[in-house]
Amino acid sequence: MILRKSSLNNRAQSLAFRKSNLKLSVIFTLYAMLLTILTGCYTFRGASLDPNLKTIQIQNFQFQTAGGPPNLSLQFTEKLKEYFQRNTSLKTNNINSDLMFEGAITGFTVEPKAASSDDKGGLNRLTITIAVKFTNAKNDEKSYDQEFSFYQDFAQTQTITAVQGELVPKILDQIVLDIFNKTAGEW
Repeated sequence: MILRKSSLNNRAQSLAFRKSNLKLSVIFTLYAMLLTILTGCYTFRGASLDPNLKTIQIQNFQFQTAGGPPNLSLQFTEKLKEYFQRNTSLKTNNINSDLMFEGAITGFTVEPKAASSDDKGGLNRLTITIAVKFTNAKNDEKSYDQEFSFYQDFAQTQTITAVQGELVPKILDQIVLDIFNKTAGEW
């Protein structure tokens, strides 16, 4: 009789153990399926693009303002190309592209922003403005023509020549990000 109770206890424990494993297996399977579904909805590499978009063309931006480093146009164009190449699956193409960027650097201004106690500018502000024409050959409603600008402040005691090497890349990075967000937000 004692042997029989022990055998029944072992069977009951074994059945409980199997039920527990079954529950864990079901939960794990549901979790894995949910993770697979969510991964398909979001791309970790950047923007989620319309699958019909395959190519992008980024024209050299023109330099249409006074002042600024002589390679500013090239610097900006390369930053824009690099950002789209790193964050999308689009291939660069120079003929019949699905997406095209063109434009010009229209502003490179330095102006005083904060006065010091002796009525001189305590801070100067460098502002870069870029006019962008974006064309979506697959959907013209998503095309735009817009100006983007950003600025950085620097001490009045410094010259623009001394600080532009540090400030220009920061400004261009922000403008590139704004352009990408405007464009990718439309997809």
